[in-house]
Amino acid sequence: MNITIVKVGGAVVEDPAQLSLLLEGFKQIGGAKILVHGGGRRATKVAAQLGIESHMVNGRRITDADMLEVVTMVYGGLVNKNIVARLQSLGVNAIGLTGADMDVIRSHKRPLKDGVDFGFVGDVDRVAADRIRTLIEAGLTPVLAPLTHDGHGTMLNTNADTIASETARALAPLYDTTLVYCFEKPGVLADPDDDASVIPTITRADFHRLTTDGTISGGMLPKIENALAAVEAGVKRVVITKADYLGKPDCGTTISR
Repeated sequence: MNITIVKVGGAVVEDPAQLSLLLEGFKQIGGAKILVHGGGRRATKVAAQLGIESHMVNGRRITDADMLEVVTMVYGGLVNKNIVARLQSLGVNAIGLTGADMDVIRSHKRPLKDGVDFGFVGDVDRVAADRIRTLIEAGLTPVLAPLTHDGHGTMLNTNADTIASETARALAPLYDTTLVYCFEKPGVLADPDDDASVIPTITRADFHRLTTDGTISGGMLPKIENALAAVEAGVKRVVITKADYLGKPDCGTTISR
């Protein structure tokens, strides 16, 4: 059986037109499917409205106790439930989840890294593939928010790309698994100012070369690292593409072993 895991970033979630295209494309995907979403821009906006300052280090959010409350409300509530409602209107029987629901994703609090305390940020320990399979076999489509838990009562803010990759890796022994990262660009670009410069395929060797020469940098680095880890762990295919290209097999960048 095939399963497709689609990760959609906050920039798409925040744009009604892009989100509509993404959800329409997601609806058309055959077989089992899972949607993983971000929402960092909305969290930053809500935090500012509440007088809570956002702090980032290398594109990663510092999550103190106040920010943890914000991301739990925004990711697990506002963003997740709006997406679930939109999918229900399209005839997709979606169920919204954080990692704490059904204990599907458990993490540990990230230790100090290069002297940086990221606060309540979680690094994934395990994904309960059997419990996700139970939902799939019941005809449900999971919609995963970027939140996990530590098993001791604490929620943890967890990178959505990582959740998508770890979920794909956990399901790979059970399904022919495809992982798709959707964002605002048509793929990984050789020239960030030229949307026509999509790099069609990236291997581990290509990645080393492209990072060394500076072609790939910033937020694309962890995305491709997660994608490479997924294919090396048995995920059949990983694609990085634009929201409205979802379901078009010849579009985007394919990450390959």
